[in-house]
Amino acid sequence: MADFDNSSRPCNIGLLSYDHFDNVEEFVQEATNSGHDFVAMPIVHPKYNRVLKCKSGDPWRDAPVYSRDDLTLRKAQWSDAVAGILSDWYELESPDPDVRLNSELALKQEVAFASHLGLFSVITARLDPTKSIANFARVLNQIATGLTFTQMWVRVLIDDKHCGWKQWSQLRSLVELNPKINLILELPAVLPKDEKILDVWLAEPVKAVIVASEIFISNPKGYPVLSKRHQAFVKKLMHRMQPQFIVTVPTVQIHPSATPSSYQEYLHYLNRNLPELNDVERFAAGYQDYLQAPLQPLMDNLENATYETFEKDPIKYQEYEKAVYHALLDRVEHGSDYVSTIMVVGAGRGPLVNCCLRAAEKAERKVHLYAVEKNPNAFVTLQNAKAELWHDKVTLVFADMRKWKPDTKCDILVSELLGSFGDNELSPECLDGAQKFLKDDGISIPCSYTAYIAPLASSKLYNEVASYKDLVHFETPYVVMFQQACELAPSKAVWTFEHPNPAIPKGENPTSNLHNVRYSRIQFEMESEDMVMHGLAGYFEAVLYKNVMISIHPDTHSPNMFSWFPIFFPIRMPIHVPKGATITADFWRASDAKKVWYEWSVSVEEAGGNQTSILPIHNVGGRSYWVGL
Repeated sequence: MADFDNSSRPCNIGLLSYDHFDNVEEFVQEATNSGHDFVAMPIVHPKYNRVLKCKSGDPWRDAPVYSRDDLTLRKAQWSDAVAGILSDWYELESPDPDVRLNSELALKQEVAFASHLGLFSVITARLDPTKSIANFARVLNQIATGLTFTQMWVRVLIDDKHCGWKQWSQLRSLVELNPKINLILELPAVLPKDEKILDVWLAEPVKAVIVASEIFISNPKGYPVLSKRHQAFVKKLMHRMQPQFIVTVPTVQIHPSATPSSYQEYLHYLNRNLPELNDVERFAAGYQDYLQAPLQPLMDNLENATYETFEKDPIKYQEYEKAVYHALLDRVEHGSDYVSTIMVVGAGRGPLVNCCLRAAEKAERKVHLYAVEKNPNAFVTLQNAKAELWHDKVTLVFADMRKWKPDTKCDILVSELLGSFGDNELSPECLDGAQKFLKDDGISIPCSYTAYIAPLASSKLYNEVASYKDLVHFETPYVVMFQQACELAPSKAVWTFEHPNPAIPKGENPTSNLHNVRYSRIQFEMESEDMVMHGLAGYFEAVLYKNVMISIHPDTHSPNMFSWFPIFFPIRMPIHVPKGATITADFWRASDAKKVWYEWSVSVEEAGGNQTSILPIHNVGGRSYWVGL
């Protein structure tokens, strides 16, 4: 694959060494000269472990202080190029209270010194799945809470038994997902066969990845390369998470043609040759995992910039044009003088009007259009288009589609009222009021749309919501482009809306909105290893006409369509989901005379039938989030 400008996916690569150098400046310079962006190295010399023997009354406990010889890293001049490796001799879970206390004081001392130097991160010793971590978690949480600049990276080895993740998950629960405690992953020589064990890390706060020289293999020319599975996983991390990478250089030559720079050069090569960003990814740049409130198009008049953004999506309008084209072909014989009436409801600034006119020209059918819009500001743009482009081909109507009473009925009713969950911007309610415009055999475009949900893991999104420290934000759905997230199971359909709605008598307005109330119970089987759930991902598929569809569902996503990001329904607390468990999501779409809202709840049942978790119903009565009618 050809190289291209990959500036949107940076890749800093550091050099790791456990040596205790007398001349740190020389090591940093050598690493820089061989193409590394930073180094990872010890802060404190191992001989400092003598402090573990201190007893009550020892002056060190009251005022821990280093001598110069206790330190490998002594000066702040290298701070922007060094990630500090914390000592591995701490015994925070020791049964000896003196050793345990001394370990805590020494760890706090070491991190405090690293923070004083201004190191950009400190790296803990690798988590040991065979040991308890309760006291380690308590101390780490206390330390991290006080950090302002230096990041705390917890080192975890990926393993095929999922032990590293379980230990990390336990730590994360103990520290209540402290956003200042992040991950540095260590790749093993053999990756787990189950892809889900790898994908689960995409939902975690991975800041760096260690790729030791020993896991590289030699290519036919003797240069170090990664196996195909390692390549695929590393490239996935580069693409989705943009972590920093850290390599080691072996003390003895294990790859015949390797130089000290070969390992970082190879990782840079992988990064340069990532798949090129597609249109959706380019459009979403800067918005990944960014929470946005869904639009309220009935209550609020959209700004010109909002219209302009969505009109840049060529795929959506291409599919709409195709749908109108086929509807005209099916409805009117070629060569007929019949003039089809098309009503575009919620016309905005007119992109759908243009689609319909192009479709009619391509189909060689005669049409007259009505463009109905309630936004007074957008209506000015429609008037300009009529005066300059459309002329007598289009009749403009300034009205709310639910209240307008036309003199004639239409053959085709066209709208683009869909939200990220299909119905969340009140397309059903709007089209219920507009379907009286349709002739008895008229066509609605779209004719149906289905909402989907999937259980989702994303500690980042959970922390974003939790940062508001209130109930309202945990009961509000968000439009978000998922990046650091992982679905726990494939998505399933929740409900479908069809248009015209057969529940409404022809030519009449609905007497209430009860026919748009929905309830669905969806169950997901957890076939892979243990995971943690942080919310529900929502998508939609829409049938515009016959086999013409638009979709943001992962399995059927319309290529390069970017008008909609998925929707995220948070849950108030993370739920542990063991292997073989069943996740049950209860989902409601409720309504009264003034608003529509969603309620949701989640429960987990183990394979044996025991219910391990059940969450309260979120957003009862629309107390936190609703869409106004």
